[in-house]
Amino acid sequence: MASGPSIVEQVKKFQALQEERVLTYKLFEEGFQAYLRGAPHYNFPIYRQLVHEITQTFKNISSDVIDIIESLKNQNKNIIGTLMEQIQNEEQLKLELTAKLQFAEQNTVDHPHEELHKTEVTDLRQRIKSGIQQINEYLEELKFECEDLYTENDCER
Repeated sequence: MASGPSIVEQVKKFQALQEERVLTYKLFEEGFQAYLRGAPHYNFPIYRQLVHEITQTFKNISSDVIDIIESLKNQNKNIIGTLMEQIQNEEQLKLELTAKLQFAEQNTVDHPHEELHKTEVTDLRQRIKSGIQQINEYLEELKFECEDLYTENDCER
């Protein structure tokens, strides 16, 4: 009798959590854009509630991912666990940069003639894009490691 989820089940759960992150970012961006459209009379209480809910969702996802990473490392699947850990770290940085970007974008709306804010927005967008590329590279490595260790059918979604 199995003592817990199989490695394949854990990888599939991780993939589902990554998909949930993508959807959560989409909701976050849509909510932020709605908030910005309210300028200059922002509805901060609604936006604050959105940020709270999004933060809680990301916190729950991160907690689940950390549990998967620890489980894999305990099963001597360090390569897979390490890749997931690298993705987790990049996701944390991406969230921090996203918060900074939203602040910079609001500054750009509030002060449209200040070039510094526009430059900051451009820089942050590039940093987020680079982070997403790194996440995608780690996801490809994870897929490769999964295929390397198991049959293709076991690791496909």
